[in-house]
Amino acid sequence: MTQATLETALSQQARVTLAHTPTPIEALNNLSAMGHCSLYVKRDDCTGVGMGGNKIRQLEYYVGDALANNANLLLITGAIQSNFTRSVAAVAAKLNLHCHVQLEQRVANFSEQYTNNGNVFLNQLYGANISYFPEGENEAGADKALEEIAQRYRSDGFKPYIIRLGAEHAPIGALGYVRAAIEFANSDTAKEGIDEIFIASGSALSHIGLLFGLRALGYPTKVTGVCVRRSAQQQHDRVKRRLDDLAQLLNLPLCVKEQDISLIDNTLAPGYGQLSSSTIAATELFASREGLLLDPVYTAKVADAVLRFAKLAANRDKRVLLWHTGGQPAIFAYENQLSQ
Repeated sequence: MTQATLETALSQQARVTLAHTPTPIEALNNLSAMGHCSLYVKRDDCTGVGMGGNKIRQLEYYVGDALANNANLLLITGAIQSNFTRSVAAVAAKLNLHCHVQLEQRVANFSEQYTNNGNVFLNQLYGANISYFPEGENEAGADKALEEIAQRYRSDGFKPYIIRLGAEHAPIGALGYVRAAIEFANSDTAKEGIDEIFIASGSALSHIGLLFGLRALGYPTKVTGVCVRRSAQQQHDRVKRRLDDLAQLLNLPLCVKEQDISLIDNTLAPGYGQLSSSTIAATELFASREGLLLDPVYTAKVADAVLRFAKLAANRDKRVLLWHTGGQPAIFAYENQLSQ
């Protein structure tokens, strides 16, 4: 498939330009010297709006669809320290839209710092209305509660748009990462060759968009999704289904083969939004050796996986890229654990 064909398919989808792109790709020279691989990072923490992150690319299409439907209120549900809710609140403020975020209690034994700092504080600063949903692993229940909130807003004369992340809804956000795949494939780093890309896989929208886009362009690099919420087996089924949904959304053939779906869960424990000793060590190492901050929920676990990969002699001389999906504000909610 040509780039022109892919871009034409994307152009059929409503979009509003938000992200600062292209984001830079940087060599991680100090960390590379500690292992067998040449390490690089794609800085999608630098997408601009509301402290950046991968969600800004996704929101170009969600908000494009919202504005095409004359919405004046954005609604979303996510974990208490969700980077997505914070990004939605920031984008709503930028575009003079109303915003309501529902925060799900996905992490047990959370501290006052976790509840009030980081992304929660920014949600408040950006002017979002906030409500809470008590069940962290009930996607259907959270969506239902958000729909009930939307109905109350409709009764008050608003035109709400719900940003739906459940696997039963169209993967609109993945379109932003199909576009990111085109951006990456045209970079000097990609042309010089990358052996493997590591990216967080949660809702899987960034993961599937990148994988779909690269394969559609004929770019063969392995894309490994690092599981941050579910086991690799559970996530595989979600990724496969979402890839089919994305092909249908774009009205394009699916160029991704079964063997292209690569997932690992070796850094998932002890669970979503929870830190292990090796994840803490990876966070400290990236900060102290590269001046690069990670977020505890997503990129720290990806970095942990990348460091484990880089230390293996079998991977000598490979060129590896960590796709940094942002989320640094959440680090302030984990200060107690990171400073022990």
